[in-house]
Amino acid sequence: MTYLIDANVLIEAKNKYYHMDFCPAFWEWLLRCSAGGKIFSIKNVYDELISGNDELKDWALQNQPLFLPVSEVETQKNLASIVQYVAQQQAQVPMSVGAMDEFLRGADTWLIAKAMTMGSTIVTHERLDVRCKKKFLIPNICAQFNVPYINTFDLLLALNASFILAA
Repeated sequence: MTYLIDANVLIEAKNKYYHMDFCPAFWEWLLRCSAGGKIFSIKNVYDELISGNDELKDWALQNQPLFLPVSEVETQKNLASIVQYVAQQQAQVPMSVGAMDEFLRGADTWLIAKAMTMGSTIVTHERLDVRCKKKFLIPNICAQFNVPYINTFDLLLALNASFILAA
């Protein structure tokens, strides 16, 4: 099983639970899992991260192999299916103005398309909310395309992560 990480997982980890100053083991664990073929993200998430000006930008720049390209034909086809579905939803269900544009502009659409291509599980902090009309949520779209998703804590459990305090 491979996992694709949403930008919000990395941003929240840096800002809260696994800040780079007090939990470097989390970041090393991500890299080890990536080297082992278990955890990746995508180039579009990388682009979001390097648009910032903090230690997460530096970390992303130093660890580019973690971020996979999305240029292959299968991912492009999957993206087209997602775009078509989102456009249909926008027409059928009154969503907030700009919800579709926001969703298509970011990395989320590509993340789902890449997960479909790879048969991966998406790791995100977004939660399924079929009543949400403000924005298109990753879990809502994943449910439509049978793409599994979990949060960071479920990922840590699934991969038996262990961060042991040094003596």
